[in-house]
Amino acid sequence: MLLSCSAAVFILFLTAGSGTVYDSYNDFVEEDDTPQLDYKNPYWCHSPGLTNGEATCHSPRGGAYRSTLGTRCEMSCDRGYRLIGRRSIQCLANRRWSGTAYCRKMRCHVLPLIPHGRYTCTQGFVVDSRCDFTCAPGYRIEGEHSRTCLHGGSWSGVQPECSDTDPPKIKCPPSRLKVAEPGKLTAMVTWDPPAATDTADKSLEVILVGQQPGTDFKEGANIIRYKVYDQARNRAACKFIVRVEVRRCPELPPPLHGYLTCSSDGNNYGATCEYHCDGGHELKGVSSRVCQFSRNWGGNPAECVPMEIKSDVKTVSALLDQFYEKRRLLIMSAPNISDPDYQMQNVMIQKSDCGLDLRHVTVIELLGSLPRETGRIKERLLQPEVIEGLRQAFRISRYYFSMVLLDELGLDRERFITPVASDELFSYIDSFLLDEEERERLELRRDFCD
Repeated sequence: MLLSCSAAVFILFLTAGSGTVYDSYNDFVEEDDTPQLDYKNPYWCHSPGLTNGEATCHSPRGGAYRSTLGTRCEMSCDRGYRLIGRRSIQCLANRRWSGTAYCRKMRCHVLPLIPHGRYTCTQGFVVDSRCDFTCAPGYRIEGEHSRTCLHGGSWSGVQPECSDTDPPKIKCPPSRLKVAEPGKLTAMVTWDPPAATDTADKSLEVILVGQQPGTDFKEGANIIRYKVYDQARNRAACKFIVRVEVRRCPELPPPLHGYLTCSSDGNNYGATCEYHCDGGHELKGVSSRVCQFSRNWGGNPAECVPMEIKSDVKTVSALLDQFYEKRRLLIMSAPNISDPDYQMQNVMIQKSDCGLDLRHVTVIELLGSLPRETGRIKERLLQPEVIEGLRQAFRISRYYFSMVLLDELGLDRERFITPVASDELFSYIDSFLLDEEERERLELRRDFCD
């Protein structure tokens, strides 16, 4: 369709309230008159305006003009706003601007939440708004503490994380002292396991390092440790001491010519020590003593006194029965008291009297011939019937020096026809007549006769 006097008209109108320039297009309108170009008209086009921005215009007529024909305006937005539309417009001959533009407020994307944390922003998500991050109790910021919405619509920095750096808390029970039970070197100790807490984790595994409660603890200090880890492997630990005291009495000395057998550790609370006497000695006093809680022994010390030998018995069996399983006998015989072998042996016997007693040996002397024959145990004289019985039982001659060594069962173990030194005699007794227990006790008393 041909239009004789028609032109496409672009209407540029400004809304004063928003300052936004809208671009609307009318249908082609037939006009009868073509406007007469007037470059001197200062208001050829409407004066441009840009809310939250600025229009910088350059007119052919100079800087004082903003809307004359041919004026070109550069559109720019304030900080935090983005230009939508034409960056440059021109006042056209049809008295309209060549385009439109407006400023839209710039925004950054919504920041995601961080696990175990939150953030607060000064102006929401617009430019120059700062969002500060905080973590839940028990967690700590790893990275930047804040992010700012930049002019380009992006956030500064990177998203921080909330890391669990706060260790758990655990408190051990107090240290404790327990006295060992009577007759024992241990004590059963119990306690309630400690509970652990953590600001981040509700479920925690408490690990015991050491002996379990409700078990027997040995004497001394026992260190008990507990440790706990949270899910971030932060560690906490505590410890306490279980001390077991064994109350002890002073060492109980064995009796002279005797020994002790004690239960448990010998002198701990509840231990019982029984008195035993060596062969040829009898117990006088209590048979046992118990270590009390007060660290003192109950009762009074006992003694081992020499057994009372009845030398006036009428038969050899009555004499030997007194020594059975208690003492060994060394029967020494000589023709008379002036026999040189007897005199030499008698001197050595007297010097070794202590050593013989430690080995539970009693000496019987048979001297002379009938009718003036004598027999004695130290100063106690034997009956003639007993002397004859000993000679007959062990075939001991009256006519030369000899010695017969009998064991605790009354058996003939060795004979000597010449004097024997004490060392040689002791060596034989120690090697062949003593049992292991007797040897151990003899070793403990070896210096007794020095």
